[in-house]
Amino acid sequence: MKRPILIILFEVMFLATVPAQVIGTTFPLMEAETVEDKKVTLPEAVKGKYTLLGLAYSKKSEDELNTWFQPVFEKFIQKNKGLFEGFGYDVHVYFIPMFTGVNAAATGTAKRKAMKNVDPQLLPYILFYKGELKPYKDALDFEKKDIPYFFVLDKEGKILYATSGKYSVSKMDEVEKVLE
Repeated sequence: MKRPILIILFEVMFLATVPAQVIGTTFPLMEAETVEDKKVTLPEAVKGKYTLLGLAYSKKSEDELNTWFQPVFEKFIQKNKGLFEGFGYDVHVYFIPMFTGVNAAATGTAKRKAMKNVDPQLLPYILFYKGELKPYKDALDFEKKDIPYFFVLDKEGKILYATSGKYSVSKMDEVEKVLE
């Protein structure tokens, strides 16, 4: 069965936005913290499970990162009840606001604000990174500071898929495809 030309064009346009050179590389070492100041080292802390990471390094990109919270929570975190119990995904999920340069001093304030304003069910899935940005910009090929970047890692920490920007159903569908 032939695929419609519009679908093929969409796939070509979509794949062109994905930083292809990062696919197949290991996610770079990143030390982040929970709101309770517990250190989490990526990708070591997530080995053994597929992982979805969302990174943002500006206020605007953090706002777009937030558009993913509810859909990701419902799809990958929230435990299924009733008839579909046991059919959920077994995946690590972390949203990571990155505080770099002069903004690094705001990390503590951001943690306190998150504890106050974020749904307590989501807090374990938020990590805070404070440090240099350049190693991640270079390794993960993210140049546009006003959009968040998402990476699906395999069980060994290799990047299987990358996308960026505000949440959309089509992006979520692609993430799901990779995780299945």
